[in-house]
Amino acid sequence: MSDNSSPRSARPASGLSRRQVLGATALGAAALGGTLAGAGQARASTVSASASASASVTELRERAVVVGTGFGGGVTALRLARAGVSTLVLERGKRWPTGPNADTFSRFATMDNRSAWLTDHPVVGGVDKTWTPYTGVLEAITGDGMTAMCGAAVGGGSLAYHGMTLQPTKANFAASMPLAAGLYDELNLVHYPTVARMLGISTVPYDILASDPYKSSRLFQDIAPQAGLTPFKVPLPIDWSYVRGELTGQYTPTYTTSDIAFGVNNGGKHSIDVTYLAQAESTGLARVAPLHIVRDLAMDANKRWVLSVDRIDTSGAVQEKLRITADAVFLNAGSPGTTRLLVKSRAKNLIPDLPDAIGTQWGNNGDRIWAWVYPTGDAGTQQGGPACIGGTAPDSPIPLTVVHAGSPVQTPGVTALTVVGFGVVDGAGTWAYDADTDDAVLTWPTDADAELQQLIAARMQAIATVGGGMMIDTNAGGASTWHSLGGVPMGDAVDLTGRVLGHKGLYVLDGARIPGSTGACNPSMTIAALAEHSMQTIVRQDVGRAF
Repeated sequence: MSDNSSPRSARPASGLSRRQVLGATALGAAALGGTLAGAGQARASTVSASASASASVTELRERAVVVGTGFGGGVTALRLARAGVSTLVLERGKRWPTGPNADTFSRFATMDNRSAWLTDHPVVGGVDKTWTPYTGVLEAITGDGMTAMCGAAVGGGSLAYHGMTLQPTKANFAASMPLAAGLYDELNLVHYPTVARMLGISTVPYDILASDPYKSSRLFQDIAPQAGLTPFKVPLPIDWSYVRGELTGQYTPTYTTSDIAFGVNNGGKHSIDVTYLAQAESTGLARVAPLHIVRDLAMDANKRWVLSVDRIDTSGAVQEKLRITADAVFLNAGSPGTTRLLVKSRAKNLIPDLPDAIGTQWGNNGDRIWAWVYPTGDAGTQQGGPACIGGTAPDSPIPLTVVHAGSPVQTPGVTALTVVGFGVVDGAGTWAYDADTDDAVLTWPTDADAELQQLIAARMQAIATVGGGMMIDTNAGGASTWHSLGGVPMGDAVDLTGRVLGHKGLYVLDGARIPGSTGACNPSMTIAALAEHSMQTIVRQDVGRAF
């Protein structure tokens, strides 16, 4: 965007150049995956295959295997265990136990290899560092037209996300998932409340919102109505006593500085590892195996499922090769992980007659990250989090939501707030097999969400018009998303319960089955609620029959 489109108050008053302002806002937005020109060129990670190709393979026999430990995987593991099904849960990432004043996760200002999955450089833009590859919490998968950010940890993306636990309206849910529209009433009555209870969600308390670190949240809340937005407090899975402990000096700041891009060091976040997975493991029937990467999924002559798995160390070196045979497999590796695995299985004919729709209807949830620079009001000297104030646009022809997320980086002389937009988009992306890398590659048409992005941009400009300053599209130089959806779409690849069409005992219960978007909300709550709904049916109809 040109300076001519911004009000006069957008001009830097501190003597900083526009280039310096852009650099500062890049750092702030990078904490949420925002990129400027060149910053979105993160390379896909690789894993060292140091184990000999001729090494012996450990054989395991399992009744059920869950691949992935995010919102879909956590729900699946708990409901299988409570149904009496012995379940092995495979997770490529490591466990990250944390607690008050811990140093578990990388801090943004001193970013290190704990932030990135097996790559020698940061996975967010604006940071020039190299390091020894490590099994860090985030992977950036670079495709044609889009970079997808993915969690890699026990608990999946629930460790690194801001925690926005949003339920779409019935109309917006139907706009994103028309085939599943008939499920909404039951989801609303039973399964969304179950997820809310399991994650212990609540909104920011008044005393915390009124504190100094949350001035930027109050500023956004005040300006939003003047920009045509209906403000709301974002439901979050947070124990707010930890935030109060930071405010009183009991704990080192992490919430109150929004330094949560790679996980919350102080604890108090009800992520999947300490909620659903902890309860699943407590049954004695669910065993979580970290640092296990599923390389291939096949069907054997007896129509059982065979997973080729590498057990790695934190450098990515293979320590053991496993061949796991299972009666049922539940894929919950996130949209990119699940899709890549099934695209490979189909292309290599490891599973015969997989649906043609595998690898289609992928979307970015309409994600766009903006920096609001030099607002007129007082944004404070630090910005508390998680992202606790948002706004809906009731008059928008395409459903969209805008949320303010605090930045962990404050640059002297630059006042910048991160503002995130997302909405309803079609799943126009595709994944295709690349034999040279033995992987699937994403293609996203650059104009696929153009209409939505015009509406989001207009809303951002409205915020700057009434609140002063200017808006900078941090994704202008490289589109990215934290909210991958689709690739194994319901209706064409799986049924509404997540059963892969024509393949008994194979299920997809994560975001891969949701085509493109989740009703102008970030996807976590809908993925979990749909998984709860599906597992209720699977436990009733398939356990003891299909597996």
